[in-house]
Amino acid sequence: MDLILCHTTADFDALGAAVGLTRLLPGSNIVLTGGSHPPVRDFLALHRDEYPLIERRSVNPEKIRSLNVVDTQQRDRLGKAAEWLDLPNLREIIVYDHHLGQESDIPATRSHIDSVGATTTLIVEQLQQQEISLTSAEATVMALGIHVDTGSLTYDQSTPRDALALAWLMQQGASLSVISTYRDPGLSPQLQQLLTEALESLEYLCLHGYTVAWVTLKTDGFVPGLSSLASELVELTEIDAILLANEYPLGEEDSRLTVIGRSQIPKTNLNLLFQPLGGGGHSQAASLNLRKVDSQAILKQLLDGVKAQIPHPPTARDLMSSPVRTILPETTIAEAQRILLRYGHSGLFVVDAQGQLIGIISRRDIDIALHHGFSHAPVKGYMTKNLKTITPDTTLPQIESVMVTYDIGRLPVLENEQLLGIVTRTDVLRELHQEMDEDEGGEQKFKIQNSKFKIRLSTELQNRLAPQLWQLLTTASQEAEKRGWHLYLVGGAVRDLVLAEAASGTLMIKDIDLVVDGFHKSADVGAGVELAKALQQLYPTARLEIHGAFQTAALLWHKDPELDSLWVDIATARTEFYPYPAANPEVEASSIRQDLYRRDFTINALALRLTSPRTGELLDFFGGLLDLQARQIRVLHANSFIEDPTRIFRGVRFAVRFGFQIEAQTEEFIRYAINSGVYDRTAQENSRTPALQTRLKTELKHILEAPYWKSALQLLDNLEALQCIHPSLKLDVEVLRQLRLLERCLQRFDPQPTLIHWEMRLEALIAHLKPQYRAKVAKNLQLQEDSIKRLQNLVSAQTEVMESLPKCQSPSQVVQLLRQYDLPMLILIAVQSPRSLRHQIWEYLTVWTNVQPLLNGNDLKKLGYKPGPQYRQILDDMLAATLDRVIKDKTEAEEFLAQHYPK
Repeated sequence: MDLILCHTTADFDALGAAVGLTRLLPGSNIVLTGGSHPPVRDFLALHRDEYPLIERRSVNPEKIRSLNVVDTQQRDRLGKAAEWLDLPNLREIIVYDHHLGQESDIPATRSHIDSVGATTTLIVEQLQQQEISLTSAEATVMALGIHVDTGSLTYDQSTPRDALALAWLMQQGASLSVISTYRDPGLSPQLQQLLTEALESLEYLCLHGYTVAWVTLKTDGFVPGLSSLASELVELTEIDAILLANEYPLGEEDSRLTVIGRSQIPKTNLNLLFQPLGGGGHSQAASLNLRKVDSQAILKQLLDGVKAQIPHPPTARDLMSSPVRTILPETTIAEAQRILLRYGHSGLFVVDAQGQLIGIISRRDIDIALHHGFSHAPVKGYMTKNLKTITPDTTLPQIESVMVTYDIGRLPVLENEQLLGIVTRTDVLRELHQEMDEDEGGEQKFKIQNSKFKIRLSTELQNRLAPQLWQLLTTASQEAEKRGWHLYLVGGAVRDLVLAEAASGTLMIKDIDLVVDGFHKSADVGAGVELAKALQQLYPTARLEIHGAFQTAALLWHKDPELDSLWVDIATARTEFYPYPAANPEVEASSIRQDLYRRDFTINALALRLTSPRTGELLDFFGGLLDLQARQIRVLHANSFIEDPTRIFRGVRFAVRFGFQIEAQTEEFIRYAINSGVYDRTAQENSRTPALQTRLKTELKHILEAPYWKSALQLLDNLEALQCIHPSLKLDVEVLRQLRLLERCLQRFDPQPTLIHWEMRLEALIAHLKPQYRAKVAKNLQLQEDSIKRLQNLVSAQTEVMESLPKCQSPSQVVQLLRQYDLPMLILIAVQSPRSLRHQIWEYLTVWTNVQPLLNGNDLKKLGYKPGPQYRQILDDMLAATLDRVIKDKTEAEEFLAQHYPK
């Protein structure tokens, strides 16, 4: 176990350095050895789950391998954890600090101490050297550490290295809004005096869960730095918006009014309010200066404008996940851990036999119980009973306040004493960090942080889609709203809309996935089917298909005059669990968040809400937009490819199709899954492995029928993923040569086409395997029966052709030999044959198969030959004579007939 120790009363620099160090030491954990600064405490109340923090009491000292101490060189600042420094089993102790000239009493084996403004800067420099990227949450807390310890680069100890480190953290996605919330810039003495006056005179109002304050300060003259005072008031009073007015005289009959505005309320725009009065700024920060005006009238006008802009905040009903996974108080700790592992939860609610909520148990509680050997104990002995609950109508600010005040990471949502859903820290953070900006016309856009890559809301979505398709989605959303459900456009359609937006192009979507999320109301597992049936009543030309044990439905149009050939899948939001690798997943009804979490790659885990009141809201829980911007394929879960190898083929298909790169960690996961041998073991232990059978064939079909199939195969080979078809399959020089020959044959002999070309490519790949494996692989992939027989008989057919064809002395003998084989078999034989034989097969297919007898059955009848079995022999002999140039016209044909078949 590798531990990172922060000093007691940890500040942001200690926490930021520790978080960065976890990326340099994969698998390490952070221990806060004794409390933290109030701002750090408040920050962790919301963000704790983003970082690998563990409690000191859960650590087994015998398992500690190394200690890494950040932001201190004194053991007495490590609290009770200082005793770990003397453990005999420690391999090393490393100290990271930026305080020079101190005598250290920590027995460090290595030290990293340098003259910079923050310890975090030292960690950032090592991350840069090793080219390690960060998540937004990691970059944010590290940037906070540098901001706080350098006074946002204003303190004397600040260095250019700190500035460069901050710039890099911004590139990594550090959230400026979070940083501004928690940093402390400090105030001058004059502003501190005005702060006291302002706090005594502030007036407040609460609207839609937000608090707005205003105050007028009268001074003798201009006061610099009022913007800092406004920001300080916001932080100290925890208000959401403020109007700070400062009135001072310019002479006996002249005065000036300065108004500073600050707002943290989403969708408010102070710039729009201040501009008509001659001021301006940004949506969240604006100011104005006026002379000889009624200050109170101006302040009232601005205040009324702010109130008019305040939106109805999201409620628990909008944020929560449902249904909620619950357990009984008698459930064992071991079983609770198994449920957490299966569903990826960080806590479970405990209910009694009547379904009444009686407690909650977190992953930390379970870990501690397991650490002490109580795996068989019931959870009731470890659960927390004193629960804070909220209702479906509790607003986001109220939820945030409860979480911060009581340091609670998950809040149950109760309606009529029934458990309806759960709101977690992650839910709150995602909502708070969903950044918005506005264009000049007031049209709101979602913005990817640190980029110009944007997605407009519903108006732009409407412009992107054909009117008839937009009408279909509108109708579907209206039908969902009637039933109290949410409806989302999910997956590839959203991804392709984003890419079309980025390229300033248009997109005609032919395949649409819709997900119904209605467990906060009354939806059951059949919600998708019910919605599909309702839509078919409105669109009677669509064919309705209901399939799968989970009751998903599809509406299909074929050459419709308006919707053309459109496929719309409609399903209820669900979660899934794989009982064993390569199996079909077991699915359960769940929420949209869990539905997106089960998907393959971040770029496919996007959703657009189609129902009000938040129509056009983009759900991006896993950084899919950033990955689209970075043009990379990133998997959602470390075990994703072990559970479902077809995701490897999908990832390659998306990478080649869009010109993206497979992200480095994702590629490592792919190679690990392939090299682990898990697929072979699974196939031996289980008769049904759909992800290596029918679903793999479907992915191969998508790849091999696409124009980019060659590049996709080469990438699959580079990843060694062709082993999923068979362990010995590799894309060597000979296979590539055969595939090139195959394409020439298909273009020449089947231009229409009449054959299924992707299947021919797959057969050519399988044909490269040793003969004993071919039919088995074809059967495993459940190819068509004629394909299986062709691969099964390829050896005998090829042997016969290769032995007999060189002995043929005339075209007729060639035709007699080869016409017993169909075109696909001859193509497979040709691509594996030497050039001389391939030339003869080519000539047979291009020339000799087109030769016909000079006389036909009607001619024979006219010449007096009675119809019967003899006709076949006559015509065959005449064809042979024609091929061999024995007869050249009808006259010679009749002479040949009279000579060999006299009447």
